[in-house]
Amino acid sequence: MSKILCYGSLNLDYVYNVDHFVSGGETLASDSLNVIAGGKGLNQAIAAARAGAEVYHAGKIGHNGKMLKDILEENGVNTQNVREAEGENGHAIIQVDKSGQNCILLFSGTNAEIKRDEIDKTLNEFEKGDWLILQNEINELPYIVDKAYEKGLRVVFNPSPINEKIFEIDFSKITYLILNEVEGEALTGFCDKNKILSALREKYKINLLLTLGKNGSVYYDGENMIETGIFEIKAVDTTAAGDTMLGYFVAGIDSGENPKKVLLQASKAAAVAVSRFGAAPSIPKKEELDGISLKYKKSVPN
Repeated sequence: MSKILCYGSLNLDYVYNVDHFVSGGETLASDSLNVIAGGKGLNQAIAAARAGAEVYHAGKIGHNGKMLKDILEENGVNTQNVREAEGENGHAIIQVDKSGQNCILLFSGTNAEIKRDEIDKTLNEFEKGDWLILQNEINELPYIVDKAYEKGLRVVFNPSPINEKIFEIDFSKITYLILNEVEGEALTGFCDKNKILSALREKYKINLLLTLGKNGSVYYDGENMIETGIFEIKAVDTTAAGDTMLGYFVAGIDSGENPKKVLLQASKAAAVAVSRFGAAPSIPKKEELDGISLKYKKSVPN
């Protein structure tokens, strides 16, 4: 097994349970508030670790972010490259409605204070063939991708949240692009899954995993196209679904399992995650999944 480095965000999630998402000009009382460890980087690192991989995390916490480092360590993630700063930690304001859907407002904080010398020091600890997981919640992404590519790391990129900064990155240096339909449309202009996959593969020659919500997911590497459905379960909170899917996928591919089996395991883990409250706390451990029986529903064409 190779090392997996997750260079990513470390957020404090302020999660408000609401009847419905607040709209412009509206004042809405929440039913509850919970402060939970989050950030796509932290979630994906914990997911890969709980899937059984050797995981390292790099990033930056603020004066109020020590709990984030502690939680990574509690989950077996190496934190020697989690640096500390005096500023405000990155955080998210998350509304979760009665159906379990969420909407999220992000503040970057110390996630946007990563320096190039820190990146160089971190990447020097990894070798050709190791993995690097990235999301769009930290600064200096183009630099990180370029340096990782030079070292021969396998780069996994999740372009979330999608914004104009994404286009500064050289996608041809990415090994796996893992994205949802919204992100796929933003990158290609297409809504149809086959057109999204074809356009991205033709332009960048990279491996793709496109998640389709209730319609499952599809993997495409230029030769093999593998479609999977979903495992049916009552949704409580969808916040960490995509992050769980990604972490389990990378851990599974690293272990040498075939992509079809990896996707099914990752889909099951994501389903379990949405049945639980919170982001990182909702992610299941690999050994849990064997004891959980869920009904499988085949993917639906879109």
